Amino acid sequence: MKKMIMFHGKECPHCHVMMPIVDELSKNENIKVEKLEIWHNLKNAEKMREFKDIIIPACGDGLGTPTFIDAEKNRAICGEVSYDELKKWINQK
Repeated sequence: MKKMIMFHGKECPHCHVMMPIVDELSKNENIKVEKLEIWHNLKNAEKMREFKDIIIPACGDGLGTPTFIDAEKNRAICGEVSYDELKKWINQK
């Protein structure tokens, strides 16, 4: 089973768009998604900072939401993406 982390913000409109896409991907593609809210949870925000060396090159300066991490492959993708784009990203070798 593939695993992915989703860092999101409670009030983030982009995160709200991505939640049903992530849920559908998780259900249909057998992907385990760990959802971590960072705007109100300092522990989760610190965990996101641990991935800054992966996030910043992939997503630009800063640690925005939503951000998706594939820790096994040390890579990230950020922002609103389609179901197909997220599926393709997580399945890349």
